[in-house]
Amino acid sequence: MVDVTSKPGSRRREQTRARLLDAAHEVFAEVGMDAASVEMICERAGFTRGAFYSNFESKDELFLALITQLASAKLDEVAVRVRDLAPDPIVDVRGLVRQVVGASISERMEPQLVSEIRTQALRDPKLAPAYLAWQEVLRSRIEGIIAHVADAFGLRLRLPIAEAAQLLVDVSDDTCARGTLEGRSAAEVTEMMNDRLERIVGLLVEMPA
Repeated sequence: MVDVTSKPGSRRREQTRARLLDAAHEVFAEVGMDAASVEMICERAGFTRGAFYSNFESKDELFLALITQLASAKLDEVAVRVRDLAPDPIVDVRGLVRQVVGASISERMEPQLVSEIRTQALRDPKLAPAYLAWQEVLRSRIEGIIAHVADAFGLRLRLPIAEAAQLLVDVSDDTCARGTLEGRSAAEVTEMMNDRLERIVGLLVEMPA
């Protein structure tokens, strides 16, 4: 059935944004965020600068939209895993975290990208509110995932769920920054993050006597 509520112009705009986001991700992977210019992204996507600026005000806004897209895709994947978990009265917390977090941050979400966006937000007062809003959405979604897991497995936390979610966001953020500074690969940062999250969750969960 054709969706008559979706206008051709809206679909074209969505397709243009999607192509620009894909092009930005490819260019970032090749040259990094600082060296990635609007011209390079437009050339890779096959669009003019006018098409770019009709969708994004700046390169920073584009990259923030990119990490938002990538993070949302990862959290969607986590949410599916959480729904598929079978409640177990004997909980292996570390194993549970591995199942929820998964094998990777994301196939397409490099820790360097997250770190560079954070650095830009620290420098640019115009980007900072958008970055903080993204972090709040991230925290809210993680809070929902924690609440679901705690309820399904009868877990009790040593912190309110909102504070626990913020702590996990902060740990993930710090791990991306540290891994980037140390020159680690995405796979190595993923392993660091999984290990740190396991340890933090182990401390957060009140184990039965």
